[in-house]
Amino acid sequence: MSNLAKLDFVALDISGNNYLLWVLDAEIHLDANGLGETIKEGNTATTQNKAKAMIFLRHHLCEGLKYEYLTVKDPLTLWKNLKERYDHLKTVILPKARFDWLHLRLQDFKSIDDYNSAMFKITTQLELCGEKVSDVDKLEKTYQTFHGSQLLLSQQYRQRGFKRYCELVSCLLVAEQNNDILLKNHQSRPTGTDPFPEVNATKYENRNKGHAGIRGRGRGRGTWNTRNDRKGGPREDPRDGSRDRNIVNFCHRCGGKGHWARTCRAPPHVVDSYHRSLNDNKGKKKVETNFADTNESQPFNYDYLDVSDFFSDPDGRIDHLIGDGSVQASD
Repeated sequence: MSNLAKLDFVALDISGNNYLLWVLDAEIHLDANGLGETIKEGNTATTQNKAKAMIFLRHHLCEGLKYEYLTVKDPLTLWKNLKERYDHLKTVILPKARFDWLHLRLQDFKSIDDYNSAMFKITTQLELCGEKVSDVDKLEKTYQTFHGSQLLLSQQYRQRGFKRYCELVSCLLVAEQNNDILLKNHQSRPTGTDPFPEVNATKYENRNKGHAGIRGRGRGRGTWNTRNDRKGGPREDPRDGSRDRNIVNFCHRCGGKGHWARTCRAPPHVVDSYHRSLNDNKGKKKVETNFADTNESQPFNYDYLDVSDFFSDPDGRIDHLIGDGSVQASD
């Protein structure tokens, strides 16, 4: 019963859209199981083989077709009935396949793979309908449908004298891949320029120097272990977590952060510009630019201010502030 639950190929649909493929798959599987004679005229197959073939064919029918042919018990009869019912599809598929073959052009596809797939799909439909497409026809179809700007290329492929279509397709696929690589290399950067340097790249190399891979000097250096490495050493210092978060690596070569001078990969012009700015700033005091006075004609001294400078009385008297609280100046 487990074999009945598994389909070897797609079951025949009641619409018959997959009839041509179903017939091909059914013939192949029946021959593989030694039951190919059961669907041929004048066969001498045993009753047991006919029953096996009938079980196989009914198992690969949709539920609607099973009920329609419920009374048929001979595999040859079932095969003929399905052929009479769906064989007219060849007359429907054949005109469309011929039309697709007539208008098939290599220049209409973006890649050789797409063209090759369409080629085999059309030729398979033609062969199922009884029309054979030879390698010569496929080669001529390919040669004659190159783009107009590739006329010389088409002639060069024709002069190579390919005998089989697969040989031409293999050559076209290799040429297409080489062209893609050439275009990627050409578009990576302008012609005559060097590759862009990785200025901010950071590289860490653990050279296994010192205790637990930590380089240090003096007493007590390199004694703290990581969380996963506690063999023979003191326990982990709880202050290391906050200390590592506050440490910022500063490069004294290019002035950047995140790496040391010995691992710096900055280009020479960046390094020269940084050192030139350091030399220009030597001996100069830092100027605060929080306030800018644009009135240079009458400079005002802000260092010596008195309380009277904040009142409106020109004589500097503050009697108007005493009494009822009014702010009128005295005469």
